[in-house]
Amino acid sequence: MANAAPRPRSRVRRYLVTSFKIAAYLLVVSLVALGVAVAVAVNQLPSYTELARRNDLGQMIRVRAADGTIIHSMGPVFGEWLAYRDIPPVMRDAMVAVEDRRYRSHPGVDPVGIARGIWIGWTDGGRVRGVSTITQQLARNIFLTNDRSFARKVREGILALALEWKFSKDQILELYLNRVYFGGGAYGIDAASRRFFAHSATEMSVAEAAIVAGLVKAPSNYSPTADTEAARDRAGVVLRLMVRNGAITPGQAAMANPQDIQFAADAERHDSSRYFVDWVLPQLDMLIDETNQPLDIWTTIDIGMQRSATAAINANAPQGAQGALVSLDRDGAVRAMVGGRNYARSIYNRATQATRQPGSSFKLFVYLTALEAGYNPNTIVEDSPITINGWSPRNDNGRNVGPIPMRAAFAYSVNTVAVRLAQQVGTRSVADMAQRFGVTTRINTSPAMALGSSEVRLIDMTRAYAAVARGGVGVTPYGIRRVTTADGTLLYQHQDDETRVLVQPWVAAQMTQLLEGVVSNGTGRAANLGRPTAGKTGTTTANKDGWFIGFSSGITTGVWYGRDDNRRLSGLSGGRAPAQAFHDYMVRAVASRPAEPFATEAAAPDWQVANEQEMDIWYAPQEGDGPMVDADGNPLPPTLQTVPEEGREVYEEEVLPPVDEGKPPERLDPEWLERAIDRPPRRDDRF
Repeated sequence: MANAAPRPRSRVRRYLVTSFKIAAYLLVVSLVALGVAVAVAVNQLPSYTELARRNDLGQMIRVRAADGTIIHSMGPVFGEWLAYRDIPPVMRDAMVAVEDRRYRSHPGVDPVGIARGIWIGWTDGGRVRGVSTITQQLARNIFLTNDRSFARKVREGILALALEWKFSKDQILELYLNRVYFGGGAYGIDAASRRFFAHSATEMSVAEAAIVAGLVKAPSNYSPTADTEAARDRAGVVLRLMVRNGAITPGQAAMANPQDIQFAADAERHDSSRYFVDWVLPQLDMLIDETNQPLDIWTTIDIGMQRSATAAINANAPQGAQGALVSLDRDGAVRAMVGGRNYARSIYNRATQATRQPGSSFKLFVYLTALEAGYNPNTIVEDSPITINGWSPRNDNGRNVGPIPMRAAFAYSVNTVAVRLAQQVGTRSVADMAQRFGVTTRINTSPAMALGSSEVRLIDMTRAYAAVARGGVGVTPYGIRRVTTADGTLLYQHQDDETRVLVQPWVAAQMTQLLEGVVSNGTGRAANLGRPTAGKTGTTTANKDGWFIGFSSGITTGVWYGRDDNRRLSGLSGGRAPAQAFHDYMVRAVASRPAEPFATEAAAPDWQVANEQEMDIWYAPQEGDGPMVDADGNPLPPTLQTVPEEGREVYEEEVLPPVDEGKPPERLDPEWLERAIDRPPRRDDRF
């Protein structure tokens, strides 16, 4: 009986010994397996040079202005690659203090940190956290995803051990600091420093290093572009950790006050060129198929002209109005684009996306169609009441002046003349002309279309006017001049197309005469630049939209004002705010360009010249008849009548009311026409 008692102890001892042996065996097997796995991983690791390329972080695209200035970056943004010796020691110390204070002592995986993380997770009833070393983070960033599975964690540990086996601590820290994401699109400390402080990482102060080091934990939360105060508060935590780790003294920490740091202004978010960038980037997929290499997009935008455009739109905007502007060079290159008054508040591009009624600026297509059909600027047309299917358009002043030359009718935007011309040449022909010149929206063919009842886009209308300025040759707006890889390899080059002739040069020349008259003595006088300038005003019903589109010295610019909710804007008219904004922008846009006379003398076809020479103009006064003018716009003298050349029949008779023979003939200037139609002087026409 006494000898039987020790047996349970022997069984326990054997059980413990056996368990220990099994555990030791499993440990040995695990260590061997781990060693084999690490050895295999070491052999498969890329070289240090390959890891330093950073081309696995996504495609970087830089958008450049015409002068090469970077105006926008998308995808990862990289600064200079800084060798370990060039990285400020305070930056290295800050990162080690906040992310891995035992970095110099562990082999890539920190057993103490793992144990601590498990303990905290168990006591807090949450998941294990805070156990990734700098080397593990680097392994995850380069080779793995961010999923939280146990298998990924094991692979991360194996790769971390392999990295420590193959590379030195300094090399690993160099890789980490040049590759880690800091928010705001910035990868690497140099990109982060330039993004947030506007200088190289080699110039970082203690406080700036603390801010950057504090971003790694949660870039979206602590990035200065997201929350400046959160970034400063997090930097205070980093400074305390640096003191605890011995990287800096308490005195240095006290002097490095994050509250004193001034962050670089996020100018891009408030830069109106973002409207242009948003318009141009989607076009990239149609031009090239490169999706991996970093790209430089060389665009047409002129930074100085863009600033002038933004200032002009904001300075002249009526209260409560939005504004937009598009400015094209003679080949269609977009030099300035403003899609709204504040990109930060609204990214909606009113220059390229909004469709609005153009008012009388649409009369361009009516008159182009008439000119192509055989009319000319001196053709006498009738300004008298007209009714079509119960619709009776009225002139702004409610009056009619009777016979009037086309140039005067266009200059003063006479509605009844435009409607009558559209009926004579056909509204379908007018719609076809608009589409021929680049209007991409649907054009109705109702009688009101002559007055701009169909909605259009500002960029399309500006394109049409630019084609007139180009002598009838089609213009396609474009924003990308060329695309290159980061090393300069050319992938795309824009080619201008001068073969698309939309109308004959003589049609464009006569249209230019009409447009020039609008600015010199018509509704667009506020747009006059003191050099050859042509354009057209436009105002819609109830002053909901105001337009001015014109050109000078090879630049064509369209301006629009209105409300997004399409409500009325008191006092808005094309000859006021839009024409003034055009003027204020264009005086700067063309300042460095020579004044160019317009090509208004292109030879007309023989049949049109012959018709003009078939008769002499004589006049006989008839009481009650309306005023008549000659080819130069002057009122004609009395006692004359229209007669044919010898041997021909009289086929037209036009007469004038009596004129005081003691006075010299009056010119058809703004004051004369205002007197003729009993309009109050110096009133801007609202068309």
